Amino acid sequence: MISWMQKHRKYLVITIWISTIAFIGAGFVGWGQYSYSEKAGAIAKVGEVSVTGRELQQKYNQLFNQYNKMLQGKFDQEQAKSFGLEKQALKQLVNQAYLENLANSYNLRVTDTELFDDLKTQEVFFKNGAFDKVTYATVLKQNRLTMQEYEADMRKSMLIQKTLKLFEPTVSELEREAFNTALNIADKISYKILTPNDITIDTSDEALTKYFQSNKNAYMTLPSYDIEYITQETVTNEVSDTEVIEYYNSHKHNFKNSEGKIKTLDNAKADVVIAINDKATSKAALKNYISYKKNKLENPSVITRTIDASNHSMNFEVFQEIEKLSTMKPYLKPRNIDGKYITIKLLAKNSAQPKTYEAAKAEVFVHYVASQKTAELQKLAQNSIATFNGKESEFLTRKDASLLTELEVDDANEFLNKLFEQQNKRGYIQLQSNKVVLFNILEQKLLNKDLEEQASIDTQILELKNRLLYQDLIKMLENRYTTEMLVKGI
Repeated sequence: MISWMQKHRKYLVITIWISTIAFIGAGFVGWGQYSYSEKAGAIAKVGEVSVTGRELQQKYNQLFNQYNKMLQGKFDQEQAKSFGLEKQALKQLVNQAYLENLANSYNLRVTDTELFDDLKTQEVFFKNGAFDKVTYATVLKQNRLTMQEYEADMRKSMLIQKTLKLFEPTVSELEREAFNTALNIADKISYKILTPNDITIDTSDEALTKYFQSNKNAYMTLPSYDIEYITQETVTNEVSDTEVIEYYNSHKHNFKNSEGKIKTLDNAKADVVIAINDKATSKAALKNYISYKKNKLENPSVITRTIDASNHSMNFEVFQEIEKLSTMKPYLKPRNIDGKYITIKLLAKNSAQPKTYEAAKAEVFVHYVASQKTAELQKLAQNSIATFNGKESEFLTRKDASLLTELEVDDANEFLNKLFEQQNKRGYIQLQSNKVVLFNILEQKLLNKDLEEQASIDTQILELKNRLLYQDLIKMLENRYTTEMLVKGI
């Protein structure tokens, strides 16, 4: 799945770029927290429209959550970097800004009535089946947003949708018939599946060492950080009933049960006491931080460690803050890590270093075997095209993946989609699963099928036309509006 997403991410960008406000329902603070706190102002200007650091952080988190959902919770920050997720987020915001400029040139606006009508349909703000203003304010507060910010995002999203609606394509009868005809072209083929298991390669130390020497720049240690830190002991004061009542009345929306309902005072009392002590612990940690920074902390219990991206036992957000420290500004204010407040001081930054062969051997073996098997598999396929004897299929259309029983469904769908793009009678198709399918088209015909369900055909045609229209529209707007980056390093 990862390799498929990497190859097709330009299409993923097109399909998920516009959902500016969808993060509320999915959880804004989630898997992909990314901090742009020092970039809170404008980071880019596109025509007359500014792109802010808050928007970039929001878009990054949104994309991270979407990729993570597609990968069933197995998407991490290293993969996000390899995907260029920050650049994807910025590109989507720039494209959005192009469309905002276009909307402004047409004097398009979103009225307060349109905004409120849309707001009233968002079930995340419902209480007892209807929009509730208190729930609205509470949900936004929990997601660290103000009403002004959220409504500005909504207006922007609605304005872009209104702009795109001006270019909404239609489907003609001729297009419908042509599309249906393309779907009903059928091939009878002879095919044979080759897998990496069909290949044997030399994995001796001599072969691995040779591969390592040619690719040693790919095997580096991670940058590391020498730090020391102090931990604030948890404060456990005796809390009076009056304090509990006052705190609960001021923060009751923070105390909810599993159904999302606010707990009663009696049910929330233990949680309120914990929250009050946590506040006191945070205050004590901040006081010790000041003394620690001035070298006035008496008998500090200091722990020294060397950490890197793969070994730090901290949440990603804190590690990212450590990365930004310098020997000129080495201190990080108390951060809550697993319920404890920790104050961190950077001692030194250690740059990445080349790994020795022994240290890299496990990685080298995996990469060497994969690359060699892929290369040898392609050679085998090329040498087998003209002479192979394979299994003969029935007549197949793009929708007949289930008839290719020797392939997994995803592989069969990929193979058929690529097969009907081929110009040659014989050939081979490389699949994302690293399998290769040799094919020989024996016969081809047009099936005599009635026009498929019109709604399904129309949906596919409109998706294709919208995608092509969007791509062409963005190209045109790129030439009309200039983009100026105001912050370096993005």
